[in-house]
Amino acid sequence: LIAVLAASPVAYAKQDIDKVNGAISTQAGSEYGELDTVNGGISIASGTRVESASTVNGGIRVAEQASVGSLETVNGGIAVGEGVMVAEGIETVNGGIEIARGSRVQGGIETVNGRIELSGAEVGQGLATVNGDVIVGADSIVRGGILIEKPKGGWFNWGNGKSRKPRVVIGPNAVVEGTLKFEREVELFVHISARVGPIEGATATAFSGEEP
Repeated sequence: LIAVLAASPVAYAKQDIDKVNGAISTQAGSEYGELDTVNGGISIASGTRVESASTVNGGIRVAEQASVGSLETVNGGIAVGEGVMVAEGIETVNGGIEIARGSRVQGGIETVNGRIELSGAEVGQGLATVNGDVIVGADSIVRGGILIEKPKGGWFNWGNGKSRKPRVVIGPNAVVEGTLKFEREVELFVHISARVGPIEGATATAFSGEEP
């Protein structure tokens, strides 16, 4: 009996952290469940495994080689370091999203008022925004296309996107599989070495340097 008990695996519950006011930080190489706060940022250390991270007023930073489920904030940006695996999606309302080289997002990336920028990263289910710029940097891969939605009104669109066109750049050797659909006027630049799917609602301008 003692031998059987000693050989049996012991299941430990993943630690959840839930706050109203205050930032959340994790320890490198540790494992967590849900990280939730209302007023505060979330910092996920390198090599950490997290099921989900969510805040209302605050940014989220994910260090290199971490593994996360989903990332979501309302008022704040999201920065994902190198070599990170995101099993689901990433979403903001008012804030930009940056994904570093070697990282992979298996779901989609969505924002309303915020820039989306990929630097040698991969996204599995498309990019979508209303008023933000989209930069698909060199060697990045986007499956599922790109959608720039027409503003529908509401508090999060007041004063945004009425005079400025979103800027969309598909960089050197980047790949966008699926339709690039634009429901509003944009500035679209596609590198001569990039590969993209059908384009609806815009005319692409080709460029050959590092940037348009």
